[in-house]
Amino acid sequence: MSTYRYAAYGSNLHPVRLTERTPSARLLGTEYLAGWSLHFHKRSDRDGSGKCNIQRLGEGIHLAIYEITVAEKPVLDRIEGLGIGYDEIAIEVPNFGSCITYTARASHVDDDLVPFDWYKEMVVIGCDAHEFPHHYRSRIRAVDALQDIDGSRSRPEWETVSKLRNGG
Repeated sequence: MSTYRYAAYGSNLHPVRLTERTPSARLLGTEYLAGWSLHFHKRSDRDGSGKCNIQRLGEGIHLAIYEITVAEKPVLDRIEGLGIGYDEIAIEVPNFGSCITYTARASHVDDDLVPFDWYKEMVVIGCDAHEFPHHYRSRIRAVDALQDIDGSRSRPEWETVSKLRNGG
């Protein structure tokens, strides 16, 4: 079965979250990538909030590297919003080689955006699950977040957060 490597950095960091979405996903490990930075400035087309993005130049990012079957790539592309604000890129990750990930199109970047509270919490929990360095997790925890008052959207997202906190 043909596979590819995926570098996760946002809400798909947590293995439980990603395997619920793409069941073949298998964690290969984690890695630090110098010269990139993490932002919550990608405008969501669904809710207008800030989603994660990575850009060249910065203090470095931590990634979770997964192996996923090619047959499930269309699912991940849809979840990631490929062609709808995100583009696919290949990045060279030390110890793992070429991995695909997704970066925001310039037309969808707005540095004034903030994430919803549940979204930021998913990223924090993913970082905790991989035991990324304390200073990196502290930087993410310090990001401002907006309380999502739309219960029909936030309730199921908080249920996901609760499940991830409990390890699945």
